[in-house]
Amino acid sequence: MAEWRALADVAVRPLPGRAFLAAGAASADHANFHREVLHWQASFRARAGDTWALHFEDAARFAAALYGAWHAGKTVVLPGDALTGTQARLRTRVDGFVGDWIESDMPAPDHAPDADAAMVALDADTTRLVVFTSGSTGEPVAIEKRLRQLDAEVHALEAALGTPLDGVAVHGTVSHQHIYGLLFRVLWPLAAGRAIVSRAFFPEDLLAAMDGQDAVLIASPAHLKRLPAQLSWASLHGKLRAVFSSGGALPAEAAHEVARLLGVPPTEILGSSETGGIAWRRWETEVPVWHPLPGVEWRVQDGVLEVHSHHLSGDAWWRSQDRAEADAAGGFRLLGRADRIVKVEERRVSLDALERQIETHPAVKDARVLLLGGARSALAAVVAMADGVPVPADAASRRALSQSLSRHLAATQDAVTRPRRWRFVVALPSNAQGKVTEAALTALFRPERPEPHWTLRESGRAHVDLLLDASLAVFDGHFTQAAILPGVAQLDWAVQFAREAFAMPPSFLRMEALKFQRVARPGDLIRLDLDWQAERGTLVFRYTSVHGAHASGRVVFADGE
Repeated sequence: MAEWRALADVAVRPLPGRAFLAAGAASADHANFHREVLHWQASFRARAGDTWALHFEDAARFAAALYGAWHAGKTVVLPGDALTGTQARLRTRVDGFVGDWIESDMPAPDHAPDADAAMVALDADTTRLVVFTSGSTGEPVAIEKRLRQLDAEVHALEAALGTPLDGVAVHGTVSHQHIYGLLFRVLWPLAAGRAIVSRAFFPEDLLAAMDGQDAVLIASPAHLKRLPAQLSWASLHGKLRAVFSSGGALPAEAAHEVARLLGVPPTEILGSSETGGIAWRRWETEVPVWHPLPGVEWRVQDGVLEVHSHHLSGDAWWRSQDRAEADAAGGFRLLGRADRIVKVEERRVSLDALERQIETHPAVKDARVLLLGGARSALAAVVAMADGVPVPADAASRRALSQSLSRHLAATQDAVTRPRRWRFVVALPSNAQGKVTEAALTALFRPERPEPHWTLRESGRAHVDLLLDASLAVFDGHFTQAAILPGVAQLDWAVQFAREAFAMPPSFLRMEALKFQRVARPGDLIRLDLDWQAERGTLVFRYTSVHGAHASGRVVFADGE
């Protein structure tokens, strides 16, 4: 704790000689970081407008731009991505865009700092940041944070969890554009003087980056559940000090497998964009209890968890939708969501209870149940298959499995309270923060794309057959006179299916040689040929059918941070 600094002082008092990024990165120490902040500060001061949207894949550039904006008196808006649609939605609430946007008002600092300008500590009450919820049930909601709230939270994290982390390099698979990654990969390391390492997108890159280092890993359940067991994770044993997970529940089976592979039990963080961090638990026992972070008060009212802390924007108690019970050890256990009770034909159904029952079937690993709207509401279930159990490939197999699952539920659920519609997947759809969103689940029942039938999957080549059913949502409203497969859908499908077949960089760079030669209509069986040229970061795709060539092109990707 000797090198600890308040977040308000991070850019004011650089730590001479102290590593900021891992060896080989462009910005090597806090002194260089301090200079970059001064450049950004001068550039922001030269611009009118109080509110700016920041998006950088690179953590070092992001941190310098963030503090430069803050020291220039700007409010920073932190979207989860830099997509065109996101930029369009933000135009009415921000004065400019900085970073990796298609249209950036300031991609890099372009003003030299005033040599005589003195940098003073930030005002913890007036320095502000806007983050967004994950939007799991709709549009993301903006949440304003003051620096005082963020500072209280990193102090709490250090007090509860920082003791074994002296001298570590902070590695991660999550984005700093969301509150969890922002705190754990940027703000907490800056306050504690720990080295920040660029984000890793693939397990092989993560292993290579951590090998031989004293390290900590910041990850999500989506990443931790999919660690390839064949990689030599044992090389990290004794060096990897901690593994953190947040953004969703980490299943017990996955938590214990992480401990076995990585040599350290994962630590889960409970919290949200609204509340900040609430509690933590470490998987050293079969099912550990949650321990509140220092300074966080909690209580159970009417069976529901309520919290009060300096991480919140006000003094009122915040009521969650988590059912909870106190534990004799002084912590608490979560019992599922209180707001997941739905009515089906006047019958009350607990979606949590239904999911737990489905998950006891030997063919099931994960399950999510939702209520589909419409003229007559119906329960629907998305099922991720257990390890070694293939996703049923044809209608007859899917029907047999859904009937088996329905019989499995019959002992405790009647026909009204059992799912009527089923979808079977390798893994539940999740966003970048590892959260399974209702929008993604619903889309499986009104799919934007056809079900793939893979005929070839190799390291750099894949072929997939796609039957264009007339019920696909992409046929709705695009052409008034005839249903035609839109070109934008063909491009999107090529990228989506390629990501399922190959390990590809996350960032889209450009399109090349795009041609649309023949329309595709409902009822057509089209073949998509994919050629991934990893050394060039280029995906070549081609759609054909018995009618001939439909479309082709190249898509170029770039490594992100």
